[in-house]
Amino acid sequence: MNYISEMRKFIGNETLFTVGCGVIIEENERILLQHRTDEDNWCIPGGVMEIGETFEITAKRETFEETGLIVTGLELFGLYSGEKCFVQYPNKDKVFSVQIIFKTNNYTGELKQVGIESREHKFFSKTELPVNLNPRQKAFVLDWKENKKTPIIK
Repeated sequence: MNYISEMRKFIGNETLFTVGCGVIIEENERILLQHRTDEDNWCIPGGVMEIGETFEITAKRETFEETGLIVTGLELFGLYSGEKCFVQYPNKDKVFSVQIIFKTNNYTGELKQVGIESREHKFFSKTELPVNLNPRQKAFVLDWKENKKTPIIK
């Protein structure tokens, strides 16, 4: 069942409250970002929780769907909420999403470069991050860049 599709039948484009889970994947002090096809910006792998899932299962499922990678050893990186978690998409759908972000450097699998949601994946160092970061994810990418060590609550 796709929760968002089902709810949109009832509320149309009005604001839907969701829980998003994402993973900061590190390799040699670099972060894996994906270039999104829908908004033409860079973000970490992740997506929306489905009914009955745990935060960790959502993060792992979404990461696999978007990258082809299986992540393990997830550690809580941060909890994000507030104005920057609101978006109105080009189709007029509105969403407010609380973000649960994990971090890991443990992964297996072959990175798929092209998919429905992304056109490219690339590891970036802290000094070469792209300028067109997803505005709803910029806070946690910059927190990663600044070496935040304890779970962040924003």
